[in-house]
Amino acid sequence: MTTPFHVLQRITANRKPEVRAGERCEMCAEPIADAHQHVVNIEGRQLMCVCRACYLLFIDQNAALRYRAVPDRYLSFPDFTISQGEWDGLEIPVGLAFFFHNSALGKTVAFYPGPAGATESELPLQQWRSVLDRHPEIDVLSADVEALLIRVPERGTADAVCLLLPIDACYEFVGRMRMLWRGFDGGQDVRRYMDEFFTAMSARARPGGVR
Repeated sequence: MTTPFHVLQRITANRKPEVRAGERCEMCAEPIADAHQHVVNIEGRQLMCVCRACYLLFIDQNAALRYRAVPDRYLSFPDFTISQGEWDGLEIPVGLAFFFHNSALGKTVAFYPGPAGATESELPLQQWRSVLDRHPEIDVLSADVEALLIRVPERGTADAVCLLLPIDACYEFVGRMRMLWRGFDGGQDVRRYMDEFFTAMSARARPGGVR
């Protein structure tokens, strides 16, 4: 005899578990773990969550490909300095920004965090070039997939900090700041998160100039 309970059992047994967004590779649809790797769509600037096999297809940074794998490189530059005048010359309205080379545009671009997320700044290239000329050790970015995250504290309060990070870490950083942002200047939670993030990334990074 078939009862409603037996019918429900068959339906439940045949039903595949639902997969939440982000649990499958965006290229081949294979399941992926919460901790996974990313590739960048160079033209559209999108980050894509991928499995290990798809990630390995795009690790050659010199290949003319539409996608590039985001590497796992973290560097610190303890000798980096930038004056307030130099920073003001970059025309970034806050004391924090990340810089990466956009190969589709053929130039370095800058983004800074705010209540709306990452905001692009029109970077004066001559001023940026002068910073790189004075600190050639930071001019080691892989285009599209790595960024320099620079923090310039309020005048005289501390030294500037410069880290080379994977681009996905920078986007995650500003995305988290957007969620925490309160009021005009972000509020106490944002400042605490910034301190914690830079402490964690600095501990993870190795000195720049060593490959």
